[in-house]
Amino acid sequence: MSSPPASSAAMSKRPRGWERCLPQSLLGRLTLLMVAGVMLTQLTGNYIWASQRRAESEVEVANAAQQLGHSAASAVRFFLSLPPNYRPLIIQQFGEMGGTRFFVGLNRDAVAAESIGPQPLADIALGTVQSTLHADLPNNRNMRVAFVWPEQLVVADDGTRLSALPESRVRQIVLAKPAPVLLMQVEMEPGHWLYLATLMPSPYFLDSGKLFTRDHLLLHALSLLAVVMLSIPVVRWTTRPLAALSEAATAFGNGERMPALPETGSREFVNTARAFGAMRERIGRYIDDRERLFVSISHDLRTPIMRLKLRAELLDDDTLRAEFHEDIDELEMMVKGALQCVKDSDIHETPTEIRLDAFLARMVRGAQLAGHEVSFDPTGLSVTAKPLALKRAIGNLLENALHYGERAQIAVRAVGSSIRIAVRDHGPGVPEDALAQLFEPYVRLEHGRKQNSSGMGLGLGIARGIAQAHGGQLLLQNAEGGGFCATLVLPNASGGG
Repeated sequence: MSSPPASSAAMSKRPRGWERCLPQSLLGRLTLLMVAGVMLTQLTGNYIWASQRRAESEVEVANAAQQLGHSAASAVRFFLSLPPNYRPLIIQQFGEMGGTRFFVGLNRDAVAAESIGPQPLADIALGTVQSTLHADLPNNRNMRVAFVWPEQLVVADDGTRLSALPESRVRQIVLAKPAPVLLMQVEMEPGHWLYLATLMPSPYFLDSGKLFTRDHLLLHALSLLAVVMLSIPVVRWTTRPLAALSEAATAFGNGERMPALPETGSREFVNTARAFGAMRERIGRYIDDRERLFVSISHDLRTPIMRLKLRAELLDDDTLRAEFHEDIDELEMMVKGALQCVKDSDIHETPTEIRLDAFLARMVRGAQLAGHEVSFDPTGLSVTAKPLALKRAIGNLLENALHYGERAQIAVRAVGSSIRIAVRDHGPGVPEDALAQLFEPYVRLEHGRKQNSSGMGLGLGIARGIAQAHGGQLLLQNAEGGGFCATLVLPNASGGG
């Protein structure tokens, strides 16, 4: 029987799951690699910088909080030294004069404070202030320490908020951009709580511990944009010659004529272009020499074969004469098969759009007129291909199916970006271990020789060569329910309409 390979041998290796997520072009992959490298470098550098800055900030915040704690303890001791009835007067004078670090108030009880919530630098500052106050003030007095946002700050036990006070009294703790206010409340005597509020020396100290800030993100975005804008033209300039090489190789594989590749660009590409040009010339000379060789063989063998036939006619023994004729016919068939193998796999045609319904219907009618049983259901699909070459390929598949399976079915369907033309017979099929041998020239299975003694085992090899010349493949497998199926897979460049 003429040839089909195991379908697994003809299918290309599929990418892994994670590879399908990557860009398929070299331009996309190199750009992605550079962007990922820049982002990783930026993130690593930003993390190292933020870690160092956070350690410095913790020391700075602890020192600043300690100084504030000492100042607050001094203020508490000053008010403790005053008679209770003088304290409101002094606080009123502080408010009128201004220039003090603290906003000061007196309350009968501690004011409830809505803390800004746990934050590492704020916790360090609060712990340092509280320990400093305990160390500087005698008798372990009751005290409350918290950071509060200005809009949530209550300044008196009657519920008065900071926003209700005149600007002249709160200018030391109110900024255009809100900053957390350090609130310290110390019980001087029962029913007398001193209220102190102030800002840290660096009001926005919480931002110094953040890994990502708006300014940092903007800087990283601008850096990344600059790298991408510079790298994409460089990568495109680098990969453009490779695209040209790929197009030239594809055109050469399809038998089209392409101009020589320009020897410009990187040294590696120039060397590759020269090697490709030399290879193309060697292959072209080989193909020309092969055609001339087989044409010469055909011409040279035709005369001695004819002489052998004439001499065989002079034999008196009928049996011997018949044997001579049989050997001569087999020799002539081998020569014709070899020539057909060369010529049918190298057909110089212009690809055109082929409407498969009419194209296959003509082949089916020809087979039916010859007395064969062939079925085909129209699909309305089209394919761009070389008409004569495609006819030879499908004709070989159909001939095999009718020789070895008595009746045949042709089915056409579009699968993704390909058109699949399946020719199925209803014969005995092929042993699984013999599938891989079917494309080898002159290989015919035992039941194939019984069914078709005149075949040469070249049909499937020729069909596969034509499929590959179109950028497709030929898949062979045993059909479900019995029989054998050969599937011609061609690119669906026409859109299948």
